[in-house]
Amino acid sequence: MSKIIVYLGPSLPLEKAKAILEADYRPPIRRGDLKKALKDGAKIIGIIDGTFFNDSPVAHKEILEVLKKGVTVVGGSSMGALRASETDTFGMIGVGRVYECYRSGRIVADDEVAVTYSPVTGEQLSEPLVNVRYQLKVAETEGIISKNEKDSIVEMAAGMHYPDRTYPNMLKLAVEKGLIAGKNADLLAKYIGERPLNLKAEDAVAVLEKIKELSSPSSLKSR
Repeated sequence: MSKIIVYLGPSLPLEKAKAILEADYRPPIRRGDLKKALKDGAKIIGIIDGTFFNDSPVAHKEILEVLKKGVTVVGGSSMGALRASETDTFGMIGVGRVYECYRSGRIVADDEVAVTYSPVTGEQLSEPLVNVRYQLKVAETEGIISKNEKDSIVEMAAGMHYPDRTYPNMLKLAVEKGLIAGKNADLLAKYIGERPLNLKAEDAVAVLEKIKELSSPSSLKSR
């Protein structure tokens, strides 16, 4: 089997990833990691999570150099979605709805997918804005909140610093600003607790399934 390296962090629990795809899983990608991946014989690279602000992020040039060497690079969910939207015309394969949103220009900011997480456990500590948009859109569709409430809360969340985006923080601030009544905020909090949605996790699964498809014997023979 071709050597597969996947850069994964808080977007999807490692055990869930391993149940989908057998691969060499590494921490969120940062600048310089792809050079090591090449030395380690990677033939397929999956980029899901990556560093954004605290460490130098993977550069477009690094991805292009890997693609030129014939390595397949698949991205989605988080940093992978962002970089795929910027380099898909050069051969990087983008997967998932977050990637499509970046590619179409519906979202543009890096912090749409940025989160804080525990360096020890990998547990996500804040909520990415793409998940907030997704969660509240479904809540609106199901009649939990109005379109005006949804739009107002999303706009407010977009103006927050990404580490502060937790649902308790966002709903508390939304009530204080008069964007939603306290009773409605309580109903929304209960709804989110009972039906948490995670677009980045769904897209991370899609990335792994795409790599699994590309690494199948039949796919390799046809390439």
